[in-house]
Order: sequence, then structure tokens, then C-alpha cells
Amino acid sequence: MSSPSTQSQALWAKGLPLDAAIHRFTVGDDPRLDRVLLAHDCVGSAAHARGLHAAGLLSADDARALVAALAELHGAAQRGEIDITPEQEDAHTAIEHALVARVGEAGKRIHLGRSRNDQVLLALRLWLRQQLIATARGLHNLIDALLALASTHEHVALPGYTHLRRAMPSSLGQWAAGYIEGLLEELHALDGVWIRIDRCPLGAAAGFGVPLPLKREVVAEWLGFSRVQRAPVDAMNSRGRHEQALLDAYAAVAHTLEKLIWDLSLYSTDEFGFVQLPDAFTTGSSIMPQKRNPDVLELARARCRELRGFSDWHRHIVTGLPGSYHRDFQLHKQPLFAASDSMLALLDVLTRLVPGLKFDAAAMRGAMSPELYATHAAIAKVRSGATFRDAYREVGGAIANGSFEAPHILPSDTHIGGLDQLGLDQYRQELTALAAIFDVRKDLLAAVEQRVFS
Repeated sequence: MSSPSTQSQALWAKGLPLDAAIHRFTVGDDPRLDRVLLAHDCVGSAAHARGLHAAGLLSADDARALVAALAELHGAAQRGEIDITPEQEDAHTAIEHALVARVGEAGKRIHLGRSRNDQVLLALRLWLRQQLIATARGLHNLIDALLALASTHEHVALPGYTHLRRAMPSSLGQWAAGYIEGLLEELHALDGVWIRIDRCPLGAAAGFGVPLPLKREVVAEWLGFSRVQRAPVDAMNSRGRHEQALLDAYAAVAHTLEKLIWDLSLYSTDEFGFVQLPDAFTTGSSIMPQKRNPDVLELARARCRELRGFSDWHRHIVTGLPGSYHRDFQLHKQPLFAASDSMLALLDVLTRLVPGLKFDAAAMRGAMSPELYATHAAIAKVRSGATFRDAYREVGGAIANGSFEAPHILPSDTHIGGLDQLGLDQYRQELTALAAIFDVRKDLLAAVEQRVFS
């Protein structure tokens, strides 16, 4: 037996009956997921209303009424007070219905000159900017915590490992600096994503523009974009492309964080004994009274793999399609929003963890066995006139017959990045400069809301 019919209230509805089962299938999770976009759609719609008035397509009274109502809806959306019904399908329909309920006929004029296609593109673009700022702040805080760790333990001896075997002398400061530099690289990458999305798609409509004198450049400026996404076809083709850039940036951050988490997991085992995790970051066993398990680290490590999974999930949805818009894109929001939540939670918990780590300098110094100094011993012979190959063999032979001796002190490495030249001040300067860039952008977004709703 077929399902009973329902009447769609969506923006695309034409008054025709719709099979209830088909409606549920096509709507999917959008009523839940689109709550994320409600406030952003209000911002974009307010700018669009102002743009219609600037183009002579909307009266001053209607524009004022729409902007005032959208300002109220924006606050309600931020407080979680707006619901999206299954009949409405998405954030955009819910906002338009709310406008009609508040301002009557003027609410029916808001969709002139735009399609749901460029409407959702804009809302997602505004959301992406917000997420980039939040992620940059999270990365900044974690890097800052690692800088404090590196500064405090700059010259504390730590074996350097390759293949999980002791390799060369290192220090806790040098270990932390490695993750500082890696995460700074990812912060630069977030800046690159911002530059990619800094184009306003509004006015592209369904991908072919509209026969109206829209003020695209003016609206873009009001919304804090540096330029317009000029080609309407590219605006549609970019659906999913910029979101994928953010998810790939998340996966790259996870690549570095996973190694940091693994190191801490290994170093906190009884076999290493280099670091003690804060009690709040461990849990007990249900059967073994003595156990304290590194559950937070293990879940954080899983989050890194989860972020790669979200990126792959999203890529499979948005790639392999011809040009222009396709309904497939509706499904890309779930991995996108979930990945953002996971990324911010991961950065937050690691930032809380780092200051609570307690390192055992004696245990790390005790692991600095003589063979770690083999390379330095070979180089010392080179400085005395030997070739490196002869020195390499001589030191290797001494280690093999047990006659090798080395001092248990950190050698002096004066090149940049060496044990005596970690460049922590340079990292601080780089971090400060990047933070300032994103602070300016945060102020920009605050100014956008003030501008479009005033």
C-alpha cells in the first residue's frame, strides 16, 4: 500500500501532492542539520533585502520590515528557539515562513533575485568563515600551551626515536617544538582556506544569474567578502569544493595531532615512564583496582581517524558529478557539521591536557643510553680529520665490541632547530601574527552583523 500524500511547504513547492514516504526520503535529516544554518541564513537574507532595495526592487518600508524581522529571528536562532518542521524541509523555508508570519506580503518578496541554490551557498559560506575562526582560535590555544611546555622544559633530556628505537639525543623542548611547527603550518593552511572562500556567491541564483540589476558587489561588501564569485556556473560548481577544503585542513591537523597523542600514550606507559597524565584524563578499570587507563588520549586518537573519515565521506558525496547543482549535495552537510564539532572538541581537550602533564626528568635522563651519542662521536672524529665513512665504521665497531663511551650530557647543536637553537621566540612571533589575522576577521564578522541588521 502506498503512503498517504502530503503537501510540501518547501520553497520549491508548486501545490502538488507529494507521497509521504518520498517526502521523508528527500527531506532526510535536513530539519535537524539545518538548525546550524538558521542564524547565517538570517544574515544573508538581511543583506539580500538591503540589496534588493539598493537595486530599486524592494520598497524602503518592506526592506526595513524584513531587516527588523530578520534581526529578531537571528537572535532567536542563536538561542535555539527556531524549529524546522519536516514539511518545511530546511532552514531557508523556515525563515521565509517566519518572515511572512511577521511582516505579511513583504515576506513573500524576499526570494526575488535568488535561488535556494545561491541562498544555501551563502549560508554555508558564512558558516565556513565562522568555523575557520573558531578552529584557528583552538589551534592558537593548543600551540600556545605547547610553547609554554617547550619553554619550561627546553633543555630537559629526552631520547629521540626512529622506528620506536632509540636514535639520537633530543630534548623535551625539541620534541614540543616539532608539534608547534607542524600546527603552525596547519594554521597557515586555514588562512589559505579563508582566502578561497572569500567570495560572495549571492546573485548566482541557480547557476545562471538573474535578469535583474542586482548590486552584487555592494552586497558582497556588506557581508564582509573581499569580492564577488563572478561566474554563476562556478558558484554552483563550488558547492562542496570549499567545504572539502576545510575538511582536508581538519584531516591535516589530525595527522599531526595523532602523532602527538601517540607519543604521549607511549611515554606515559610504565615501560617508558616519561610522563604522568592528569588523573582527570584517565579512567579506572571495572575489574582491576590498580588500573588507570588513558581513555582521553585513546578517544582523542580515534577522533583523528574520525576526522579523516569525515573528509573521505564528504569527498565521496561531492565528487564524480557533472557541472551545476545536483541533489546529491544535500547529503554533504552531515559529515561537514560533524567534523567541525569533532575538530573543536579535540583541540579543546588537548589544550586542557598539555598544562597538566608531569614529566619525569630523571626517567628520561636515565634512558639516554651511550649509543644515542654515536652520531656525535663520529662527527667529532671528522672534526679531527677523519672521513665520515671511516668515523662511522670506527664508532660502529666500538659499539659492537662494547668499548664505546659517551658523556651523558646533551650535546651543543647551534644550527636553527638544534638543541640550543629551538627558535621558540620565532614561533611566538609567527603565532602572534597569525592570531592577529584571524582576530581581524573575527571583528569583521561582528561588524557584518551590526551592518546588515542596523
